[in-house]
Amino acid sequence: MAVAYIIVDMKVTDPEQYKLYMAAAPAAVKAHGGEYLVRGGKFETLEGDWTPARVAMLRFPSFDNAKAFYDAELYRAARAKREGATEFFNMVLVEGVDAPV
Repeated sequence: MAVAYIIVDMKVTDPEQYKLYMAAAPAAVKAHGGEYLVRGGKFETLEGDWTPARVAMLRFPSFDNAKAFYDAELYRAARAKREGATEFFNMVLVEGVDAPV
């Protein structure tokens, strides 16, 4: 079974309020077997004109686990804490390659 990734591009406009989301979201991620691979940090655009404001990337054991995370009450509560703290919050779920390591 292939792993799945959630990739987020966001622009935080209220860092203090966003900290509430950052404190709440990890429990929801962990509850569905997910882990953070990227959560902010230095980046460089290598090709194209995409210049994200802040990037996060999470890995889940499966597409279904990632969907369950997103739909869970625990993550809905975390999202509510984020409301109004970002100018935009774009999130995509993509299935990874099911290939031998």
